[in-house]
Amino acid sequence: MKRAERIVIKVGSNVLTQSNGELDLKRIEQLVLQITQLKKEGIEVLLVSSGAVASGRNLINLPKNTDAVSRRQILAAVGQGRLLNYYTTLFEKENILCAQVLVTKEDFRDREHYLNMKNCITALLQNNVVPILNENDTVSVTELMFTDNDELSGLVSSMASADKLIILSNIDGIYDGPPSDKKSKVIPIIEYGDDNFSAYVSSEKSNFGRGGMITKCNVAHKTAGLGITVQIANGKTDNILLDIISDKKTGTVFKPRKNISSIKKWVADSDGFGKGIIYIDSGAKKALESNTPTSLLPIGITKIEGSFKKGDVIKIYDTSGKQLGVGKAQYSSEKANERKGKKKEKAVIHYDYLFMH
Repeated sequence: MKRAERIVIKVGSNVLTQSNGELDLKRIEQLVLQITQLKKEGIEVLLVSSGAVASGRNLINLPKNTDAVSRRQILAAVGQGRLLNYYTTLFEKENILCAQVLVTKEDFRDREHYLNMKNCITALLQNNVVPILNENDTVSVTELMFTDNDELSGLVSSMASADKLIILSNIDGIYDGPPSDKKSKVIPIIEYGDDNFSAYVSSEKSNFGRGGMITKCNVAHKTAGLGITVQIANGKTDNILLDIISDKKTGTVFKPRKNISSIKKWVADSDGFGKGIIYIDSGAKKALESNTPTSLLPIGITKIEGSFKKGDVIKIYDTSGKQLGVGKAQYSSEKANERKGKKKEKAVIHYDYLFMH
């Protein structure tokens, strides 16, 4: 496997937080020192850091009747500045600048927003600045929230064309059985296309974060599908990042899919903003899932749901209701309905703008 030159590191609340809910400042310091070493070795680093809500949790006493969204917004608003101050102080001791980048799911909604954010992050990296990304919980409401920062880290890895995504959690990786069972062992490698790991993973969520191991596995699987190596490892282990970069066997590695274009990555990242659904027959399904580059033609369409226009992202389903992929429409839903089932018509989704799961 080639050496990673640009990596995204996602560190979860359970790694940065002590059992009493306070931030673990020693762990944050160790994280900064490891990132400093990676940069000395010529590796560009983007850090997706949870911990804002945890940072604010013990700074303010909120009334018991405060609703969940308001509580999260207040704690994040109070805690984010404190969290960033820790990072800034620690990085400055190593003569490194860091920058805060707060993100909402809406920032991925169209190509223009996507490229603006990508250009910002690229400029920071070119100027040797470490971008520290987090969801902007102060403005995100339920329908606009990421599942958690695992999802954000996958999107950022794709957008930044990272070589590797490292997800640091509070367990050693993906086990072949319940982690509490002494007989269970960490699965060292999951090949691309192997999604049988879901049978092993606990559905329990973490103590301080929003997500659980199922979310991490789904993000890892999708990100690997975008051509990026993903490694899930224990962030509570000393020098874990240095061990990973030194290719020491630790955690679980998701092997990547090959040869994915930047346009296809954006299409995949825009899955959550699909404006409509196109259902296709078995013949079209077989063609799209083959190894031959194939566009989605109207002849294979059986049904269209929703309204979309040229340039919108639309989802592709088979007749059983399973999502097969996502793509960028070449024309509107009205024209697609007119051409549905007909031969010799222009593709509704060109292969270059089509991403199959």
